[in-house]
Amino acid sequence: MAGIAQLSGIALECPDPAALAGFYSAVTGWPIVYASPDWYSIGPGQDASLHLSFQLAPGHQPPAWPDPASSMQFHLHLRVDDLEEAERMVVELGATRLAGQPDLARFRVLADPAGHPFCLCPRPRPASTEAAGCATT
Repeated sequence: MAGIAQLSGIALECPDPAALAGFYSAVTGWPIVYASPDWYSIGPGQDASLHLSFQLAPGHQPPAWPDPASSMQFHLHLRVDDLEEAERMVVELGATRLAGQPDLARFRVLADPAGHPFCLCPRPRPASTEAAGCATT
């Protein structure tokens, strides 16, 4: 089935687009492909079909997690080879481990330096048919 549109990017509001672009560039290995005072983008390349972008929002208030009275709206899932090592590395880059980890064996929930929650998920094994947690999303 043909869609109406193609997803070209995801934008996160934040108080410092350059700093958050630097954080996610270090986490993903994607270079910064666009930079202006109010907007930064990272991606596999400048002409890639998908970019992760960061938009200036001076009054930005990060979502709370877990908080049944507040919604985080969405969060990113980032696949990694080793949960322990990846968590250590993103914390060194400025991420914060969030309280209330639902299942440390299957994924880790952290917040980026601007407070956006994201999950580190194990990369699925090629022969695996396990459909557990965010390992398949």
